[in-house]
Amino acid sequence: MEFILYLVLILLCTKVAGDLSVRLGQPAVLGKLLVGIVLGPAVLGWIHNGEFISEIAEIGVLLLMFIAGLETDLDQLRKNWKSAFAVAVGGIILPLIGGYSAAIAFGFTHNYALFFGVLFCATSVSISVQVLKELNKLNSREGTTILGAAVIDDVLVVILLAFIMSIVGQGSDVSIGLLIGKKLLFFIGILVAGWLIVPRVMKWLAPLKVTEAVISAALIICFGFAYFAEWMQMAGIIGAFAAGIAISQTPYKHDVEQKVEPIAYSIFVPVFFVSIGLNVSFEGIGNQIGFLIVITLVAIVTKLAGCWLGARMTGFDNKSALAIGSGMVSRGEVALIIAATGLTSGLLHQEYFTSVVIMVIVTTLVTPPLLKVLFNRSEEAKASGKSVNM
Repeated sequence: MEFILYLVLILLCTKVAGDLSVRLGQPAVLGKLLVGIVLGPAVLGWIHNGEFISEIAEIGVLLLMFIAGLETDLDQLRKNWKSAFAVAVGGIILPLIGGYSAAIAFGFTHNYALFFGVLFCATSVSISVQVLKELNKLNSREGTTILGAAVIDDVLVVILLAFIMSIVGQGSDVSIGLLIGKKLLFFIGILVAGWLIVPRVMKWLAPLKVTEAVISAALIICFGFAYFAEWMQMAGIIGAFAAGIAISQTPYKHDVEQKVEPIAYSIFVPVFFVSIGLNVSFEGIGNQIGFLIVITLVAIVTKLAGCWLGARMTGFDNKSALAIGSGMVSRGEVALIIAATGLTSGLLHQEYFTSVVIMVIVTTLVTPPLLKVLFNRSEEAKASGKSVNM
């Protein structure tokens, strides 16, 4: 019954910490993320990241992105696809150069430095989604650009990772053409399913004479899309996000939205937030403080600058572009997966793994306050502009 004690600690501490965070003028998610560090091996050691925590957390992040899809304005997303593409490309080029250069400066060989560059390109917007929801900005032009850029970033980074691994001889059996073909097949599949299959499945399952038939049907679609995404070598969160968008185009959108949020935020999402902090361990980090500081600063600055540049090139003003860049800073679970891949393939030394994990956690921790500050400044600038015009 140890997992029951874990749940008690996680649910109690995340709610209290989230409330304290809001009272201190920060997004609630920041307090929840810090709970994982405090309760985990880094400080108190009361909770350890086992199979139970990992699986509940995986469901949590899928539901978080599913809710984001439900609340996304599809018309706004279509309008901003050029901006999303530019932000994603800018958020890959500068981090790739920065990560490669930092690794070379610390004596890494060319092959290891290339992998480091790819690691820096990753983006996970699951934390940004939560902050955008708190700020009521998920459907803003900036919010939909961040979401669109994250999808494009995921596709490009996976292809880039496969390409780099094949070049350096760690994945010579990887077919780049096959990988790109899978990505295209995935997007065609979810477009067809979202247009033709999802409405029919919802219409067929909703009238069943069983308890909560509508939300059950929605979750079947959500997890089915997520599994299909993983099977096609995409992140499961992209599949869940696509499922949310598909269901948002049906008459069942509001019913699903009202019922899935209590399920997600009562258990699964808090466990996901805590699971991120559980990866932190300061063991053996004493000799790599300089390395850790440099790679963390490079990771934050290059992603922020690259995405800012992409946003500026497609018509956003300076403050909005910075807000978009801040939403792309978090590396989250995507970078952790890439780091684990590098560890098993020999492209990331074990001695540097802990520093990389801490860098990923720090980028995730700085995202919520950075997003809030920059979005507030963007809103103030827009408000002052309107008042001047009046």
